[in-house]
Amino acid sequence: MAEQKPVKIMETVLRDAHQSLIATRMPTEKMLPIVEKMDKVGYHAVECWGGATFDASLRFLKEDPWDRLRKLRDGFKNTKLQMLFRGQNILGYRPYADDVVDSFVEKSIANGIDIIRIFDCLNDLRNLQEAVNATNKVKKQEGRGHAQVALSYTLGDAYTMEYWTDMAKKIEEMGADSICIKDMAGLLVPYKASELISAMKSVTKLPIQLHTHYTSGVASMTYLKAVEAGVDIIDCAISPFALGTSQPATEVMVETFKGTPYDTGYDQNILAEIADYFRPYRDECLASGLLNPKVMGVDIKTLLYQVPGGMLSNMVSQLKEQNAEDKYYDVLREIPEVRKDLGEPPLVTPSSQIVGTQAVFNVLMGERYKMATKETKAVLRGEYGQTVKPMSQEIIDKVIPGEKRITCRPADLIENEMDKLENEMKEWKQQDEDVLSYALFPQVATDFFKYRQAQQEKVDMGVADTKNGAYPV
Repeated sequence: MAEQKPVKIMETVLRDAHQSLIATRMPTEKMLPIVEKMDKVGYHAVECWGGATFDASLRFLKEDPWDRLRKLRDGFKNTKLQMLFRGQNILGYRPYADDVVDSFVEKSIANGIDIIRIFDCLNDLRNLQEAVNATNKVKKQEGRGHAQVALSYTLGDAYTMEYWTDMAKKIEEMGADSICIKDMAGLLVPYKASELISAMKSVTKLPIQLHTHYTSGVASMTYLKAVEAGVDIIDCAISPFALGTSQPATEVMVETFKGTPYDTGYDQNILAEIADYFRPYRDECLASGLLNPKVMGVDIKTLLYQVPGGMLSNMVSQLKEQNAEDKYYDVLREIPEVRKDLGEPPLVTPSSQIVGTQAVFNVLMGERYKMATKETKAVLRGEYGQTVKPMSQEIIDKVIPGEKRITCRPADLIENEMDKLENEMKEWKQQDEDVLSYALFPQVATDFFKYRQAQQEKVDMGVADTKNGAYPV
């Protein structure tokens, strides 16, 4: 009898699946009715927060993301909740002071998060240490909280097997509880996955989780080989929100391992009911155009351009706004060039947006770096941290001639910010968490706070005479 080693599954439908397919637009009210059913599956965890959900909740859905988390926590009685956390950038797009990171970690766990997946867009471990320390501190005090460090998987000369095993050892030394290989663009092919998992398993005792996207069409096979090689947890999405730029389908992976030593033990009948619940919503998203058929197929060019799903959908909408959809493939060809210029970073938020937007500008302007975004300049200055390879000196000289570059951990240069932030937004503060929403997205959060106040006071902002301060109730 082979040794039983059931593979665990993290369900992504409440975060990455809708982030990848419908630009993170699933509202909380669509989630809550199915929570009780999802809680019965026995998932390793449900990913439901972090990533782009925070920004999208405030900006597009006019929802308080903290409120969403509390409601989900109330509903999931038996299942761990997981979030995605961008290291020193938290959920925003710049590095924050350590006190903001500490506070955010503390409040995330207090509001219901169990597992924090922490990554850095450059795999610069210095940018992850503070979040790991903060999680461990809460764990020590309250017995809750799990720090998972995610390595952004990518291809390139610098990313050898030795690079990955060396990183795994360092992550264990950092005090992380587990490791995730985060393959944003579906670049990890099946036999490579087998090799990678085996190599990492040989140097670390930490559990290893694998996250990939179906963009290039190989993800299910990659999971099969990874599970055989000993991976502990795989990330899947319930079938209506699976495949394309999302994850492999939960039910398919459950069926694949049925009757093998890796059998999950999950009940397909419960999973079928969850799928039945999400299917009409998927149809609604297709009908409204929120779900673009372009992100649902297989794009083998992913393996050539290394473009993650979320980045593809972002790029499509940027080109649409400029009436330049015909430039789609030109931009795809430009992306690897920009990436090389910037030191071959993995393409994951925010580096993917930075490289993608710069590539769009380079193509639309007809001259490379004629206009550089402030984020591109920040990467070149070293404000995001250290890249694995050196950046192009020619581009540095063109974009930031003569400017001083940063070599230390960027956050070492940032003074504590919490008091200052609280002071700036005190008129809107209704809960401590509001300060953190403001810290990450000052303008968007302020707009949301105004909207929230109007709702609470039953003011119709649509007909408010803001100039003269007259608000019809």
